[in-house]
Amino acid sequence: MGTWDIGPFDNDTAADFSYRVDEAPEEKKAEVLRASFREVIETGGEYLDSDVAVEAIASAALVAAQCPDGEPVTTSYGPKNPLPALPAELRPAAVEALDRVLAEPSELLELWEESDGEEWKAGVLRLRTVLSGA
Repeated sequence: MGTWDIGPFDNDTAADFSYRVDEAPEEKKAEVLRASFREVIETGGEYLDSDVAVEAIASAALVAAQCPDGEPVTTSYGPKNPLPALPAELRPAAVEALDRVLAEPSELLELWEESDGEEWKAGVLRLRTVLSGA
């Protein structure tokens, strides 16, 4: 995975995921995000692949951007087209997915713990706070 910073879209996998979001018909964009959360949540206690986790974090950032106190996704690696209003029921799924990303066994968590893990984890927890407070 090519990663250049700690943000939700600061890696190749999330940038590719953004393209998938852009390519989805407007009425299917929420389902693309929902599917990324579902894929993470359904791993249960099994090993969570980093690419799957990265897509869920990117999805959570897109949902959080529409919440009160959410930060807009302004990076050039995020979706180019604005998202329609997303259903509020995505928020609890996003929180559950983020909780799973931050729980063992998680490849992405392991990778970040080898480098700048605390700063990355703080960013994921900020997303979680926005989503759970909305």
